[in-house]
Amino acid sequence: MQITRGAATEEELAALIAVVSDAYAQEAAGAVAEEPVVSAWSRTQRPLRTPLRRDIPWGRFAG
Repeated sequence: MQITRGAATEEELAALIAVVSDAYAQEAAGAVAEEPVVSAWSRTQRPLRTPLRRDIPWGRFAG
C-alpha cells in the first residue's frame, strides 16, 4: 500500500491492513466454484464427432 496524502500512524496502517485482509479472506472463501455433477449416463457416452472439414479436397471431386 502507498499513502498518497496525509500521514498515517502505525496504528491506522495496522487497522487498515487488518480490515483489508479480513475482507479479502471472506471474499476468497466465498469464491469457491462448485464441482460439476456428471451422471453415469453422460460418462459412458461417446463425445460428438468433430465436424468434417470442407476446405480439404478429397477423392475425384477435388477438381
